[in-house]
Amino acid sequence: MSKVKHKIVIVSGKGGVGKSFVAASLAVATAMTGRSVGVLDADIHGPSIPRIMGLNGYSVFADINGNIIPVEGPLNILVFSVQFLLPSEDSPVIWRGPLKSRAILEMLARVNWGELDYLYIDLPPGTGDEVLTIAQQLSRNARAIVVTIPTELSRVIVRKAVKFCKQLGIPVIGIVENMKGFTCPKCNTYYDIFPGDAGIRIAREENIEYLGSIPLDPRVNEYTGRNQTFLQKYPESPVAKAVTEICSRIIRILEGGKEEH
Repeated sequence: MSKVKHKIVIVSGKGGVGKSFVAASLAVATAMTGRSVGVLDADIHGPSIPRIMGLNGYSVFADINGNIIPVEGPLNILVFSVQFLLPSEDSPVIWRGPLKSRAILEMLARVNWGELDYLYIDLPPGTGDEVLTIAQQLSRNARAIVVTIPTELSRVIVRKAVKFCKQLGIPVIGIVENMKGFTCPKCNTYYDIFPGDAGIRIAREENIEYLGSIPLDPRVNEYTGRNQTFLQKYPESPVAKAVTEICSRIIRILEGGKEEH
């Protein structure tokens, strides 16, 4: 990873907030700007990046030096996931803590990313062993983006993830609020599916940037096709526009000299 300019870990205090979709979509939006991008799916028990990026069924190989060659996905995004090592998509990973930690260290050390502008690292939900292992290895060489949904329950739990990053010395770029409302495509009526303002409140309470919100779109759950992502299939959707705006803010923060908190 020594040749990667910007390493960004995508974290959440809980599952079910769409963290992996946000990670993959930010990677795609960044690649659309012409920057070189990679995605590391570090969620060993629930790897979903391959499906989100249309890479189901792909495998990885090692070069003559024993380094792992990541899969080349849409827009030339380099992708690695433990899913690429399993016989099928529904094969479980039954590993205890020490084995998981060793696997993560292997991923961090052996995947050959080459020269990249951005590497997005999709962490497992929570603050358990896997997250701690990665955070300790990267420490101040990485930045964090925290993903939440608008609900009050999410606010309480995700705030722990913000404090976790701060305590380990990982600067937090900001908060992304996912699944923020839904506009009916037929009647154009707006619905607050998950009422609340958790993202804005966490940003205010922890003195970090509110990067923006992403609306709910049922089509996110569709399989978009081989080597294709949601942003490519629906570039004019409110989701795609929101992700693009958030991506622009992230790039301005990291490349424009603005300080993270």
